[in-house]
Amino acid sequence: MTYDILNLSIFLIIVDITSNQQTLGDNATLHVHQSAENHRIIIMPAACDNTVDDIEDIVAKGTSADDIRHNTGYKHVVPRAKRLTKMDRTKDLHADSFIPGTQRIYVKTWGCSHNNSDSEYMAGQLAASGYKITDLKEDADLWLLNSCTVKNPAEDHFRNEITKARELSKYLVVAGCVPQGQPRSDYLQGISVIGVQQIDRVVDVVEETLKGHSVRLFGQKKAEGKKTGGASLSLPKVRKNPLIEIIAINTGCLNQCTYCKTKHARGELGSYPIEDIVARAKQSFEEGVVEIWLTSEDLGAYGHDINVTLPQLLWKLVEVIPEGARMRLGMTNPPYILEHLEEMAKILNHPRVYKFLHVPVQSASDSVLMDMKREYSQADFRHVVDFLKQRVPDITIATDLICGFPTETEKDFEETMDLVEEYKFPSLFINQYFPRPGTPAAKMPRIPAQQVKKRTKAVSELFQSYTPYDHKLGEIQNVLVTEVSKDRQYFVGHNECYDQVLVPKDEHLLGKLVEVQITETGKHFLKCALSKNVFRPDVPLPLKQGQVSGVLQVQTSSKTNILVILSFIVLVIAVLVKLQTLLFSGT
Repeated sequence: MTYDILNLSIFLIIVDITSNQQTLGDNATLHVHQSAENHRIIIMPAACDNTVDDIEDIVAKGTSADDIRHNTGYKHVVPRAKRLTKMDRTKDLHADSFIPGTQRIYVKTWGCSHNNSDSEYMAGQLAASGYKITDLKEDADLWLLNSCTVKNPAEDHFRNEITKARELSKYLVVAGCVPQGQPRSDYLQGISVIGVQQIDRVVDVVEETLKGHSVRLFGQKKAEGKKTGGASLSLPKVRKNPLIEIIAINTGCLNQCTYCKTKHARGELGSYPIEDIVARAKQSFEEGVVEIWLTSEDLGAYGHDINVTLPQLLWKLVEVIPEGARMRLGMTNPPYILEHLEEMAKILNHPRVYKFLHVPVQSASDSVLMDMKREYSQADFRHVVDFLKQRVPDITIATDLICGFPTETEKDFEETMDLVEEYKFPSLFINQYFPRPGTPAAKMPRIPAQQVKKRTKAVSELFQSYTPYDHKLGEIQNVLVTEVSKDRQYFVGHNECYDQVLVPKDEHLLGKLVEVQITETGKHFLKCALSKNVFRPDVPLPLKQGQVSGVLQVQTSSKTNILVILSFIVLVIAVLVKLQTLLFSGT
């Protein structure tokens, strides 16, 4: 394959890929031969107008997933100064000393828990390499922005942050579904990009960006020719909440929904092996985590690509959850959960699993579901909900709606309203339809915006008209306390149904299972009074806020222990030699 790079006026780049060396000079063409491991790289100055759409990183043969900073192919990339022209001499010249790992990094995330897990992994690798992760964006040297492509507003916020970073002259790296799904967007040109399956290369991308290069790194992780879940689950991470571990069990999905842009970014289904997921869960509990969240684009589709099933994974995870700790399941589409309803009911009744499941319906109209290519009917959705409600007492079913899909009629919308009225979902995510670029639905004639807003308002008012928790007033419940409320006035815990319970703020309750009595109910929460029964889950104390979790931390600790032992041995030898010298001198 051939890449053309024009007007490269600053650097001479020498690339060595599997012993094939090519040299690039001014206005030249760089020929990079594809290696056996299907990796290729081009690095260019950020100021260059000619951007490269897809640059994958060199990974040296045999590079370990545990080694995120060393053993990279960047030793083969050598910058060399070019003789200055008369025009160049008129410019200000300066030479900055660059010490990797000393800069401050601001990380911002939009979107789902999968995105949040990716950000935690990227922050962990950067922190393990010495970078300081900061919440103060103005003080940061580089901004790492992890995007979401589900809705227009999320992408608008992402674009605005890019503009702000440029105004503040910040180094910038972007990640997530927006650049992966639409890499040729004008506002992303010249910016370093990390693909959704390449988050294990974040340290290299950040280092090159801080040197003034623009690196675009995409590509899929594969094993034996098949797509995998992505970067290793054993990588270091910095958990946003040290008590909660988010584990992505697969990426991508099996659907082809006509409105969805995420499929363009995450692609086809790629599942992690059961043993990798269980190992990550065990490590998390050993680091003081009391709650794990399983996340993916479609939990129910897990394992279809590797000949295992979701229940097989869940039963293995249940075996390693300590007493008092809990597991929360994520989102699953109806077609795939239908395969496992009997087993899922048994799992959701387990005392260490929350009685909670997120099953999006999107619309109650079969014709709209067909136009969306959702591959189920209203009857299928009802069967899932009814079956689980019958066999899992007091289960919480959360669902999603899209208002104003292009083919939705008034009659279609009324069917959706009837479904909400009947089931009175305690957790309902109401979304106004947004056409996403490149999706089939974006080409369909749109419903007038005012009509879409009217429908969105109508279903929102219906949702606000009922209170789902009134029957729980006065109940005695066990609540696992894991978070702080947004107003900082309460701790937040969850009962067995994953209802949000506001707990009096008492520092020693964080990470504990507490017996409470419900004293007040609201639309989205319960309030409680404490009893004297407080149980600590069978896990160690959690890591401190900002502390790095993962393999590198363990390795560093082991190396430190070895150094301490060697130092002690050297000290003992020195003392013995000194004593021997004194004895001989005395003789």
